[in-house]
Amino acid sequence: MLIGQFCETYPPTLDGVGRVMLSYCQSLNALGHQALYIAPNNPLYPERVDCETLLYDGIRVPGEPYRVGIPRLSKSYRNATSHMRFDVVHAHSPFFGGREARRLARRDGAPLVATFHSKYYDDFYKATGSKMLAEMGVRFVVDFFDTCDEVWAVNDKTAEVLKSYGYRGEIVTMPNGTNRLNLSEQDRRHAEQRFPLRQGVPTLIFAGQQNKKKNTESVLRACALLKNRNFDFQLIMIGDGPDAHFLHTLAHDLDIDGRVLFTGFLSHRPTVMALYERADLMVFPSIYDNAPMVVREAAAMGTPALLVEGSCAAEGVTHGENGYLCRNTVESIADGIQAALPTARSVGQRARDTIPIPWDTLMLQVVARYEALIARKARD
Repeated sequence: MLIGQFCETYPPTLDGVGRVMLSYCQSLNALGHQALYIAPNNPLYPERVDCETLLYDGIRVPGEPYRVGIPRLSKSYRNATSHMRFDVVHAHSPFFGGREARRLARRDGAPLVATFHSKYYDDFYKATGSKMLAEMGVRFVVDFFDTCDEVWAVNDKTAEVLKSYGYRGEIVTMPNGTNRLNLSEQDRRHAEQRFPLRQGVPTLIFAGQQNKKKNTESVLRACALLKNRNFDFQLIMIGDGPDAHFLHTLAHDLDIDGRVLFTGFLSHRPTVMALYERADLMVFPSIYDNAPMVVREAAAMGTPALLVEGSCAAEGVTHGENGYLCRNTVESIADGIQAALPTARSVGQRARDTIPIPWDTLMLQVVARYEALIARKARD
C-alpha cells in the first residue's frame, strides 16, 4: 500500500505526535508498505529521519514548535503528489496537513483515517484567552473529523475528550506503541559523561515540552517542598519549550537549581533512553497530555511514572502495580514521590511488562484496519 501520513511537525523529535507518525512510517515500511512522512519543512532543524519524507514550505507558529504551511503552494510538493495515487491517507492533525490529507483522499478515492491526539480546546484557550474563540476552534476540529472515514483515539479517555467537543461518530481506540531500546555500555557512558549525576541519590525525571500546560511548575514546586522536608533528590528535566526560561528562573528562586539538571532538547534517542533507565521515577503530573510517549518509553526502560489520577495520561496505570497516582496538587505530588521511591524498582518492572506495546505488533492491527477500510471504500 502507498500510505500518506500527515502532521504539522518536522523533525518529529520535537513533538509527540510527530514521533508517533514517524513510528507509523518506519513500522509500515518494515512490513513492506510505502508510508510517507508528509509535513512542513523546518530549516532550523535540518535533522533527517529514517523514512521517506515529502515536505513543503512552512512558517513557525509563535511560541510553539509547530509549523504551518499550505501544501499546494509548494511547487515541489505539487509535482511529487501529482504522480502519486494513495491507497490510504492518515491525518494526525485536523489543520492544514489534515485538510491536505482529505483533499488527496477525495482525489484518489482512498479512505481517510484521522487520529485525535491533543486537547485542542486547551491550546486554543491558551493562545486566545477567549472561551468563545476556543469553542469556535473546537467546532473547526470537529467539522474535520466529521468528514473522515474512520476516527481513531489513542485511548478511551481521549475518545471521551473528542466526544465532549461534540463529535458524535464512532471512535476506534488505537493506542500508541513503544519499542524497547537495548542500550550498549557505550550509550550509558555517553549519557553519564554528558549529564553527570550524583550516585546513590533518588533520581526523578520529567520529559516533554517545557510548558506550563504540562504542569511543569508543579513538578518544581513539589521538589522544593521535598527539599524543605530535608529529602535528598536530583531531577532531570528533558526538553525545551516556551516556558523554559521561566522554569530555570523558578528553580533558582526556589533554591533547587543545584538539584535540577535542565538538559534542553535531546534528539539522540539512546541518550534519552539511558536517562530514563538511570532515573528511579518519572514525574509526569500533566493533565493536558492524552497518551504521552514519554511515560511509555520510561516504562520500556523499567522506570514507573507518577501521574495524576483520572487524567488521560494515567489510563492503564494501576496505583502501586505498574505506576503511581496522585492528586493534582503540589503537596500530593511531593507525597507521591516519597511514597513511590521505596517500591519503584519492582513497580517499574511491572510497568515494563504491561504498558509498552511493540510498534510491529500494533502495526498488524493498523494494517488490518486500513485494509478493511479500503475494501469498504471499494464497495461503496
